[in-house]
Amino acid sequence: MITLINRLASVQHLDNDNLSKLIATCCHDDNLFNQLRDKATQTAREQFGLGVYMRGLVEISSYCKNNCYYCGLRRDNKNASRYRLSDEDILACCNEGYAVGLRTFVLQGGEDAAFADNRLVSLITQIRHTCPDAAITLSLGERSAESYQHLFEAGASRYLLRHEAANPLLYDHLHPSNMSHANRINCIKSLIAIGYQTGMGMMVGAPGQTIEHLIDDLLLMKQLQPQMIGIGTFIPHPDTPFGMHHSGDLRLTYIVIAIARLMHPQANIPATTALQTLSPTGYIDGILSGANVVMPNITPLALRPQYEIYKGKHHTNTPIAETIQSLAQQLATIGYHL
Repeated sequence: MITLINRLASVQHLDNDNLSKLIATCCHDDNLFNQLRDKATQTAREQFGLGVYMRGLVEISSYCKNNCYYCGLRRDNKNASRYRLSDEDILACCNEGYAVGLRTFVLQGGEDAAFADNRLVSLITQIRHTCPDAAITLSLGERSAESYQHLFEAGASRYLLRHEAANPLLYDHLHPSNMSHANRINCIKSLIAIGYQTGMGMMVGAPGQTIEHLIDDLLLMKQLQPQMIGIGTFIPHPDTPFGMHHSGDLRLTYIVIAIARLMHPQANIPATTALQTLSPTGYIDGILSGANVVMPNITPLALRPQYEIYKGKHHTNTPIAETIQSLAQQLATIGYHL
């Protein structure tokens, strides 16, 4: 098993059988689990040193036309509180983040028709004007290739679109019939072709997911070579069809993050909010599994609770300056800095 870890670190690839053996063994063998994470951490340090990148997250809309079976923003969740940020609110969030040192902003939201191309183009242009050296990342779901092109030309250079499941049957299990696995993958391919720094990813522990499904995810990402990889633990919202399903396993999530790091040494991999929501040391454990990014929330405080993709999100009520200070203090305990 140690040989497999070293081979993965050396050639950034293993076949299905060996990936399966490695994952299964790490799930119960503490020594191998720690060695895998140590190798992933070493690989990340070789690329990024002891610095952890910050991305300011602005949750611009809690409206969504989709009806995914696990997400609290799903269209048919009648208990959800909804909001849309005004352009002025979004610019104020970015300006506040810029003032405290953030240089990447992630505009994230449900698939909301209120954010049409012309509005987003105007918004991106204004952010570029007020924060000229900041990168603009979008995470707004499936759109047409033409839409992605317009937003790219306006100045958005990065786009996050989790593939959710490489296996079409598992994807269909997690989504209603009007959502298409083929369209999701085609959207990701369009983003790559246009020239975005493209992010993919999935949830670990989703209903019906097996180790073989996770291997499919890892191999799809190896094929498409995203520059960003988002791997979080599955946390279902209670007001959804999968609301009674248990959350995913943190240990397995750390294993998958570590393997993704060894397969993609230069990718940006966040320690996600889901990790910290499930564990007080989630961010630290994510970094010590090979992650190199944190995403402090800069959405207006009063509205953060309404962006409820799952219950109990970490840092819902913490101002941005305090969030950054807390992150810095946590990272300092393991010798890292923001």
